[in-house]
Amino acid sequence: MIKKIAFISFITLTFIGCSRNDDNNNNCNFLLNVGVSRGLNLNFPEYGDLNFISNPVYVPGEGNGGLIVTNTGTGFVAFDAADPNHQPNSCSILTISGLEGVCGCTDANKYSLFTGQPLENSELRCGLKAYRAELNGDILFISN
Repeated sequence: MIKKIAFISFITLTFIGCSRNDDNNNNCNFLLNVGVSRGLNLNFPEYGDLNFISNPVYVPGEGNGGLIVTNTGTGFVAFDAADPNHQPNSCSILTISGLEGVCGCTDANKYSLFTGQPLENSELRCGLKAYRAELNGDILFISN
């Protein structure tokens, strides 16, 4: 009987402890979890800029809006080029402006292409969707 009461108490406490957090920003749910698996040969001209620090490259046809890949000097980072703070549309694909990704919509959200974090607008809750980037020889593999 004591085991049964202990079990019921445990289950009850578990359900009480798992509460819904209404502070979550649903805007972070705009992007889909699209499978990404792409190899970039750094010897190819279209990816040659990645051999140098701070030269982001746009790779179309992957993820939600393409990929933006940057050599940080200590490794590579890859982010989805779709603005995570917008529903997908024609203006929500980021363009590269120096080391920033800029949304084409009227709010012109800006993101660091080193960290993926929003710049300037403190209201933005979602950073860029990151992917794994691993260098093996001259091939940079990007995946999730």
